Amino acid sequence: MLTHPDFDPVAIRLGPVAIHWYGLMYVIGFFLAHALTKKQLVERGEWNMRVSAEHFEGLFTWLILGVILGGRIAYVLFYNLPYYIHHPLHVFYVWEGGMSFHGGLAGPMVAGWWYCRRHGLPFLMLADCLFTVAPIGLALGRLGNFINGELWGRVTDVPWAMVFSRAGPLPRHPSQLYEMALEGIALFCLLWFTRKRPWPEGMRVGVFLVGYAVARIFCEQFRQPDAQLGFLFGPITMGMLLSSVMLVGGGVWIWYLNRKSRLPDA
Repeated sequence: MLTHPDFDPVAIRLGPVAIHWYGLMYVIGFFLAHALTKKQLVERGEWNMRVSAEHFEGLFTWLILGVILGGRIAYVLFYNLPYYIHHPLHVFYVWEGGMSFHGGLAGPMVAGWWYCRRHGLPFLMLADCLFTVAPIGLALGRLGNFINGELWGRVTDVPWAMVFSRAGPLPRHPSQLYEMALEGIALFCLLWFTRKRPWPEGMRVGVFLVGYAVARIFCEQFRQPDAQLGFLFGPITMGMLLSSVMLVGGGVWIWYLNRKSRLPDA
């Protein structure tokens, strides 16, 4: 049995300003996504061709806003709506935590589609590049959860079980690390090392949706459901339900692209 180190959630203190590890993970994730997305555009010969540096920076600004707004709104609506109905101002207290991955996915998709449509950018090509590197942010986010000692797993007796001080004295699955490994590292490796394969535009979006959904549904078997929600029905959690929608959507999208690529015109 292991014990969580109870890390200080604050990474850097600059006088009255405190930079938390979780927020720092977001910053690092955006920086890496920016650099690796640009690398893919250069490899494809699209940099300063179909995508200018100015439009690229503008797109990333909207994507960051989409992640923050989408993640927060979805958390409020799906995970803790009764609390925020009684404490509406707390919706804006993002520093207290409370972000939904599924909203953090939908938000930038909508913002990115709108920006690409407005500026005549190739949405599916850019989406492929962005979804290829998105798992980096997922891995860093789960690492931030682990450092904070939050979103812990269910009680277990496996040799690597860990006691989280905020969860009581019983040992639990370090499910944050499971999610970091599967939803983050493994999915990134799958997408990154196959990035030069001649798949139809948009295929990597479908692979990401299916890959993440499968990994998340698996990891939910070990993760303790959110206290305010618990199990929705039987063994089903909110994370499983939302990921199931992703799984179906990603599967249908892959089927559509494969069918389209086999048509005579293609």
